[in-house]
Amino acid sequence: MTEMRRSGSARGIFERVYDVVRMIPWGQVATYGQIAAIVSHRGAARTVGWALASLEHGTDVPWHRVVNSRGFVSLRELGRPSEAQRALLEQEGVAVGQRGEVNLRRHQWRGLDWPEVETLRQTWNTGLQAQSNPEVD
Repeated sequence: MTEMRRSGSARGIFERVYDVVRMIPWGQVATYGQIAAIVSHRGAARTVGWALASLEHGTDVPWHRVVNSRGFVSLRELGRPSEAQRALLEQEGVAVGQRGEVNLRRHQWRGLDWPEVETLRQTWNTGLQAQSNPEVD
């Protein structure tokens, strides 16, 4: 997983995932698919999971705010205990049911408006262009 994170394209997607996950407000959650759609990686919700699973402990990325499409805590298979995710969500006032479910109607982040998504994507593209075309003195 660490090797995948370091590769160029995976690293770019992972960093975009982290940018978006950092935008999820306290007390709200988003789904893996929701994050994948914003980073222009529609249908690649698993990539979002891999990105989150590769995070170091103590990261500033609020990984615990991402749940599966049915609202269930699901990081236990990705290397992080579901109990930790549950505890972090509950600290933020998000009720987590006995089976690990979150009420998406109540707690789901509305996401970004289309103009916000476009601005974010332009920022990412500008950064990629700057990396691929460094100025030569």
